[in-house]
Amino acid sequence: MVFGREPDVLNRSGGENTSREDDLVLPFQVPALGVRGRVLRSGPVVTEILARHGYPDPVARLVGEATALAAMLGTMLRISGKFLLQTRSDGPVDLLIVDFQAPDAVRAYAHYNESRLDALSGSGRASSADLLGDGHLALTIDQGGQKDRYQGIVPLGSTTLAGAAHMYFRQSEQIPTRVMLAAAPLVTPGGETQWRAGGILIQHLPAEGLSARRDLDPGDNPAGTGLAEQEENENWTKAKALLASVEDHELLDPLLAPETLLYRLYHEDRVRASAPRVLNWHCRCSRGGISKMLHEFSADDLQHMAEEGRITVTCEFCNASYRFDKAEFSGT
Repeated sequence: MVFGREPDVLNRSGGENTSREDDLVLPFQVPALGVRGRVLRSGPVVTEILARHGYPDPVARLVGEATALAAMLGTMLRISGKFLLQTRSDGPVDLLIVDFQAPDAVRAYAHYNESRLDALSGSGRASSADLLGDGHLALTIDQGGQKDRYQGIVPLGSTTLAGAAHMYFRQSEQIPTRVMLAAAPLVTPGGETQWRAGGILIQHLPAEGLSARRDLDPGDNPAGTGLAEQEENENWTKAKALLASVEDHELLDPLLAPETLLYRLYHEDRVRASAPRVLNWHCRCSRGGISKMLHEFSADDLQHMAEEGRITVTCEFCNASYRFDKAEFSGT
């Protein structure tokens, strides 16, 4: 799909089409600028993730942004397996995990200190950098089986998730990258609160790299062009300047099609969109899987877990609880 003119986003009655598919990642390219990218829109999926935990708004925003980032990066992989985004830090949100299972399943979880969060919010500071504090961001590709895992780690250093992603691609992948993330609650006409998350990512690659394939493995710089040379490229400078004009509401608006946003940004350079990748919320926990895990514990460990002869395990991602009779496990 090439946008040489504004995409048709109106229905036959003249009103804007509100039935557009949500929860998607739209890949795109701007060959004239040597740019590839992703636009993400999420409503029901991020709402499902957040509703299972009842996070305070600042934490919910952070989890929404992290989910958007992980989903954009996860859909860039040309492999099966998992993509994990994880932060460990000394801020009020000391642990954050987003688990993306190819091709489309995502789940997320955050641990936070309520008293420290209240103190931070009371001081008027609640950005993602404030919530995370100092620590590190780890991005992991797990192909499963006997295949090697790939992991890149960068310091957070009181930076935002987007800033940490920029550093990751600069240091680990040698690919100039810019990311914008947003998450916010949306109050429906009926008074119900639904969450939305949005994001857009662009990367600069040599033109021959873009023409060779639409999706590249992370770290694959096909022409071997130096990072400094790419950063100074006038096309990349233009692409970044246009991206900087995007506002949060444009990333979150359910009535603004991703194609329309891309047209506004890069229509002069004939942006090309590919087929969207649909996102789904899915937790892989199961009674059978947890039972198998419990069988690996020693009798002493199981004894300490049990209360009145029963063992309860709660999934941190979906908050589902599984209860077992201690007698189910041999040696207990």
